[in-house]
Formats: sequence, structure tokens, C-alpha cells
Amino acid sequence: LVSLFMSDLMVGLVVMPPAMLNQLYGRWVLRGDFCSLWASFDVMCCSASILNLCTISLDRYLLIISPLRYKLRMTSCRALGLIVATWTVAALASFLPI
Repeated sequence: LVSLFMSDLMVGLVVMPPAMLNQLYGRWVLRGDFCSLWASFDVMCCSASILNLCTISLDRYLLIISPLRYKLRMTSCRALGLIVATWTVAALASFLPI
């Protein structure tokens, strides 16, 4: 849940202010090289948010189908690995195309 919070917070703090300026002025008013960086952060944060929701859904699914074995399967290291994988996939999908 903290990872989902961080991705949504980054959308609100990093992605939305330049998007708001873009909507208000009807054009990109910031530096030109900042546009591609902003677009990458936009894709990364939105992808991380969606992937975090998928990870939470997977976690809840595993808890429901086998509640007695859940603690053995979902250790702290595996949960951290899922979070790292989520952010890695989101970052690779957004920053590699640049």
C-alpha cells in the first residue's frame, strides 16, 4: 500500500503541475528538454500505480486461495521483491524509449 501511495503521490506532485500548465496555456511553456523527461515520469508513475494495484490484487488472491500457507509463501523478502519488480518494470517501460 505504501508503494501505491508513493506512485500516486508522485503523479500528484511531479506529473500533474506541468500538465496543469499545459492545459492552462494550451501549449508547453516549460523548457523543451523537460518535456520528454516529464512524459517519462508520467508513464512511469501511472504504470507503477497500475502495477501496484495488480500486485495488491495478486497478494489478496494468494491470501484467499490458501490462507494457511500465505505466511509461508509471502515473506518480507518476496513482498519487497514484488515492489522492486513493479517499479523496475515501470521505469524500464518509461525511460528506455527515450
